[in-house]
Amino acid sequence: MPRTVLLAEDDRAIRHALERALTLEGYRVTAVADGVEALAQARRGRPDVVVLDVMMPGMDGLQVCRALRAEGDPTPILMLTALVETADRVAGLDAGADDYVVKPFDVEEVFARLRALLRRRGREEAEPDTAPAAYAARPAPEGEEPDGRYLEAAGLRMDPRARRAWRGGRELELTRTEFELLELLVRNAGIVLDHSTIYDRIWGYDFGPGSKNLAVYVGYLRRKLDQPGAPQLIQTVRGVGYVLRGD
Repeated sequence: MPRTVLLAEDDRAIRHALERALTLEGYRVTAVADGVEALAQARRGRPDVVVLDVMMPGMDGLQVCRALRAEGDPTPILMLTALVETADRVAGLDAGADDYVVKPFDVEEVFARLRALLRRRGREEAEPDTAPAAYAARPAPEGEEPDGRYLEAAGLRMDPRARRAWRGGRELELTRTEFELLELLVRNAGIVLDHSTIYDRIWGYDFGPGSKNLAVYVGYLRRKLDQPGAPQLIQTVRGVGYVLRGD
């Protein structure tokens, strides 16, 4: 069965070109021109992946993304944006998006990112116990004996099967990509992971030295992990990558 894509883009030329390219690539595409129709189609059709332009009339891509996540919809979302500042990208991730592509983009990059998102969704569907937990914070479990279920490093505790993570007694509210990135770092605590390794393990594709995608996610994770006056848990090794080190 072909994978289904909901494409929302108000620029007619970009919408038609991307719709044609995705169709030729083997996807079944529903293309709309505004956020209101995108939200309606997402609720009605349950696509395999959603591609949202950030700037759209009526209801922009960020609003659509927030609405879907508020409803508990886990569909992978790829944002298309002409905004290049880190803060703008973080806003998309904060809204619940899984990845983004900056305009003007190469269609092959869009294909690669969609394949990576769909592979991740396929893994999660194959392992139903790893479905994301609700965003609402819950207290950390007490009195449980280690049984191999939990990962612990640098003052962090993670339950990969339930997709929950804590620093101390505080539960962390993490998106899917944030959780996977943190899990990779925790499993390799004290080991420097280079950019290519992280891209391959998390996205399934190395987007090259010019990509800011990893740096944005690391920065966003730091905002959720770090505590005032304490050293950063995720440390940058210049020219190489990142490492998780203890308090």
